[in-house]
Amino acid sequence: MPRVASPAAAHIGARIRGARESSTMTQDQLAVRSEIDSSNIRAYEAGRALPNLLTLVRLAEALRTPAGYFIEELTVDMFPTAATDGRRRPRQ
Repeated sequence: MPRVASPAAAHIGARIRGARESSTMTQDQLAVRSEIDSSNIRAYEAGRALPNLLTLVRLAEALRTPAGYFIEELTVDMFPTAATDGRRRPRQ
């Protein structure tokens, strides 16, 4: 069953792709530099998978980009479980 992209995964994937393309690096080159499998790089960029924090830091180092760049402008609403997990507080 294919993974359904969340807005958060799509946002982070677009940021990874943009940083990689600005660096004129291929997905395979990024995979080698970050020591992350190229199939995972493709899944992140397509928004099919959400990288964990360690992976984001490895990608940031390989791309010479601040790790925070990937999560800028993310909101709780972009995560699929945010509305249903019962932990969300109303905005004030």
